[in-house]
Amino acid sequence: MYIDLRKTEQEMQAVVDRLDSRLGGLRTGRASTALLEPVRVDAYGDATPLTALASLSVLDARTLGVSVWERSNVKAVEKAIRESGLGLSPVVDGTLLRLMLPPLDAARRTEMARLAARYAEEARVAVRGVRRDTNDAIKRAKDMKTPVAGSLQKKVQELTDRFVETIDGMAARKQAAILEA
Repeated sequence: MYIDLRKTEQEMQAVVDRLDSRLGGLRTGRASTALLEPVRVDAYGDATPLTALASLSVLDARTLGVSVWERSNVKAVEKAIRESGLGLSPVVDGTLLRLMLPPLDAARRTEMARLAARYAEEARVAVRGVRRDTNDAIKRAKDMKTPVAGSLQKKVQELTDRFVETIDGMAARKQAAILEA
């Protein structure tokens, strides 16, 4: 049986990419369009990503701009942003929505830092799950000799350690950005 470590590495990289996307959605002191990426708008009879209906921009350090392409979708976009749980109230100016980001207080910063830590822990668990699946496949391979299996498991552990270290670094940087901003 053939064990493909590149596939294992790709799966672990996908976990890191998802974490990067989730951390990008957490608000620091500065405005970022990544904050709006998870927003879905009820348009065209389906939950459509906001980025498919409008262009997002940073107008200044505390203001985001959402330029809706079709005037008929402005109300739906406004409603989706209000109901997104981000605590934002859009100001409509034609097809442009301005989103003023209120300053973060200490309690909210701490809460967001904890959320970043939780996202990182979920990513670590997912990476370890990929490791477990690969190690199970190695153990199930009946035609593999014990020294080869041990060598493969060692390489899988090295991959896991590398990705967990990357996750830890990403989480630490995001937590520092949240708490210092």
